Amino acid sequence: MNALNLLCVPYSGASAMVYSRWRRKLPAWLQVRPVELPGRGARLAEPLQTDMQALARQLAAEQRAQAMAPYALLGHSLGALLAFELAHELQALGCPPPLALLACGTAAPTRREDYDGNNWRAPKSDEALKQELRELNGTPPEVLENAELMSLTLPVLRADFLLCGRYSYRQRPALQCPVHVLGGDQDRADHAQLQAWSKETCAEFSLQMFPGGHFFIHEHEDRVLQTLVDTLQAARLAAPRCLPV
Repeated sequence: MNALNLLCVPYSGASAMVYSRWRRKLPAWLQVRPVELPGRGARLAEPLQTDMQALARQLAAEQRAQAMAPYALLGHSLGALLAFELAHELQALGCPPPLALLACGTAAPTRREDYDGNNWRAPKSDEALKQELRELNGTPPEVLENAELMSLTLPVLRADFLLCGRYSYRQRPALQCPVHVLGGDQDRADHAQLQAWSKETCAEFSLQMFPGGHFFIHEHEDRVLQTLVDTLQAARLAAPRCLPV
């Protein structure tokens, strides 16, 4: 059976490298393809983006070849929202739908006001950004206290928060692929906000909760990866589809 490209979109402030270690832990048929965003990692020289739709269109053009083979999309937090928009943009380019969209650790696109409110529509100060990192509990204190590291991280984080804060939901036909949502039981996204992802698909939907906070995907990495393998193996064997609306 053919390999499956897993396009992985990083969360706020991160580069695609956060997914690179998964390659060593996943079976050979599941090809991890981290999606690097402008302004970080190998694309450090490119300008940061604060327009979600424009970024999704750019990434869709770049990932079109990968999406002509069997593929799935995965994103965590900001990455989940961007992966959702990427799915729509790839469809607009004539690509087949993904075998699945795996959205981790954030409220559904229709519930952003409940989740983000108006908190991130304007640029925040360095201290406000650091406080957000403290509350998310995913950044070691020694990193937060390192001025050099923060000087590199905060501009990326500021732009990424603006991507979410300025996001505007657009009503479109539901995705023609299963949507599987993973959440942390101590995260800020509540059950109703996660369940609302079900409105974005005309195929299968599932919601699975994990112990932990926002970064449960790292806290319980082995369990999360096993869930990905089981979900995507089932999708390879029999992916449900529906006719376009």
